[in-house]
Amino acid sequence: MSWLGTIIVGFVVGVLAKILHPGNDNLGFIMTTLLGIAGAALAGFVGQSAGWYQVGQPAGWIASTIAAVVILAVYTRIVKKR
Repeated sequence: MSWLGTIIVGFVVGVLAKILHPGNDNLGFIMTTLLGIAGAALAGFVGQSAGWYQVGQPAGWIASTIAAVVILAVYTRIVKKR
């Protein structure tokens, strides 16, 4: 996938994660996109480790969104502790 495609998919997954995660997450466009990209990367890593995906196969939308929600929950807990 091209870099532009990765950024677009990351943004969509990040927006979905922000919608599904309760609370006020004051993340901007760039942080939302990075959240989605990180969620997709985490879902791909976990999926490959569990045998759900082959090497080089991208993670699915649902797995990417769930992983992004988990990352967002961890991020908000870390920020609240400060």
